[in-house]
Amino acid sequence: MEVKYQYYLDRLTPHTAVRWVIALISLIFFASRIVLLQGFYIVAYAVGIYYLNLFLLFLTPSIDPALEFEDDDDGPVLPSKTNDEFRPFMRRLPEFKFWYAIYSIVFI
Repeated sequence: MEVKYQYYLDRLTPHTAVRWVIALISLIFFASRIVLLQGFYIVAYAVGIYYLNLFLLFLTPSIDPALEFEDDDDGPVLPSKTNDEFRPFMRRLPEFKFWYAIYSIVFI
């Protein structure tokens, strides 16, 4: 069963829009379940805080430039030599892990 689950997860990985539509539908189902049952508000509040934490991790860079340049008063500078390394924006929480955490917590 675990192999089959991993197979479908691997097939769904390159389809970003489909994954987020599935996550949105599951969130709508979760919210409608809370409204219809008129309960589980504390659980929904905790899940909302967890989602906010995930979202902030998703927006945060993995390497914080403010922590890297504490000794310099000038702050971060652009690369001036050709051998300086260009580092693109890398997230602390990748998009797939962000989606997977959102998707899995709804079903838990």
